[in-house]
Amino acid sequence: MKRSIALGLAGSAVVATTAAGPVAHAEGPAWGPCPEDVSRPYPDMRCAPLDVPLDHDDPDGATVRLTVSKLPARDPAARRGSLLVNPGGPGGPGVAFAGGLSLSLPPEVLAHYDIIGFDTRHTAHSTPITCVDPAAYWKNPLPDPDSPHTRELNWQRADEYADGCAQRAGQYLPHLTTPSNAKDMDRIRQALGEERISFLGYSYGTYLGAVYGELFPQHVDRMVLDSAVNPDISAVWYRNNLSQDIAAQHRLGLYFDWIAQHDHVFHLGTDRAAVSGAWEAILHGLRAQPRGPLGPAEFIGMTFDALYGEHGWTGLAHGFSAMRHHNDDRELVGRVLPKDEAAENSNAIYNAVECADAPWPTRREQWERDSAAIAREHPFAAWYNSWTVAPCASWHAPRRRPLHITGRGLPPVLIFNSEGDVATPYEGALRMHRSMPSSVMVTEKDAGGHGVFALGSNAEADRIGVDYLVHGTVPADDVSVPGHPLPDPTKPQPEPKAARLR
Repeated sequence: MKRSIALGLAGSAVVATTAAGPVAHAEGPAWGPCPEDVSRPYPDMRCAPLDVPLDHDDPDGATVRLTVSKLPARDPAARRGSLLVNPGGPGGPGVAFAGGLSLSLPPEVLAHYDIIGFDTRHTAHSTPITCVDPAAYWKNPLPDPDSPHTRELNWQRADEYADGCAQRAGQYLPHLTTPSNAKDMDRIRQALGEERISFLGYSYGTYLGAVYGELFPQHVDRMVLDSAVNPDISAVWYRNNLSQDIAAQHRLGLYFDWIAQHDHVFHLGTDRAAVSGAWEAILHGLRAQPRGPLGPAEFIGMTFDALYGEHGWTGLAHGFSAMRHHNDDRELVGRVLPKDEAAENSNAIYNAVECADAPWPTRREQWERDSAAIAREHPFAAWYNSWTVAPCASWHAPRRRPLHITGRGLPPVLIFNSEGDVATPYEGALRMHRSMPSSVMVTEKDAGGHGVFALGSNAEADRIGVDYLVHGTVPADDVSVPGHPLPDPTKPQPEPKAARLR
């Protein structure tokens, strides 16, 4: 069985202990240089290895090596603790994200906290796994997600992926769960020598934070959950994925509205219907004749990805226009990036954690019936999104019953969400809010970006977050903040300073 090997780091690993036991090594982590791909853009960050139990119910058994990073508080005299950060996914590289986030976190937060990043188990630099050969399995163009004629092929690919995960990483799959990640977080806390930790989690990271809070409420100092997952047992994860399809259709319409408002730039129509028609015409043409690596799956996928924020809206709309009016596919084809081993690792973790965290339908008929029902009113991504997690139908590892989130014993928790978020729809964030009685909800109105706090787009949200993390104050009640402005396509579009969420 092929096994991936974690990148070596200077120093000895921290000795593993039980999840609720004493601090693991009196001298703490052996901080040294970070892996080169991290240290090059973030030279001030230090990294250390940390060994944790593969199975937390067997603390003296096999271990898994994690990579943890640290950016020390910029004002040591004002330091108030460690702030662990997580970018979501599951499968987002947390060490690199911590470096990127350090460029956009408000200065007051950077002054008061050590920023602690970590690659969750089997992600990035933490004993990474892959399930397939990315060059062969992800060869573009991929099968059309919508066509009944490719349905059997897509099911075969889902089964092949599940089989590949079992063959390449089978010993890890039963322990690739959110509770395992949460218990790993507590090992990090122990290694840092902290009685309590603060946490900033985005997207899936909000669910990770909620599970950590449920398991270890006594060790939570302050917690920010941004772009919150619906934690309801009936929603994790199958129903949550279906809810994204409805949100994506709504957000796509708003994107088309924006393109129509700038018809003098894009020339795709002056209303939503006209822009939608132009988009559909491109999709129809790609179904008839793919353009090299660009087929319908890739075209739907790049449009879906653009809905997470607005930084890519202008370039993608220019690509639509060039394709529609000049048969020029260079912009769109250039956006089809082959999946490398790092991208395949993220996909493997995304499936592994979601498949193991909760029960999934095992009958194809239910998947197809539910996807078809969604697609009748929300056709844009219903099938595309379903295939991303279809390996869960035939997953070769036990499925857990999700933890019931009560928020019992937690201090005040701050939740952010935009109204039009595709990845974590607003209704699900409200459900997270109701599940945590000590939480306060901050809604970004008239916006749909994935991620609100400290990502460089909403000053009022940042002020509320700083008041909480630095001073411990939260709004007296739930509050709304104005949405951030949409881009002006006639002006240069700066790349966000912080690492992007996905």
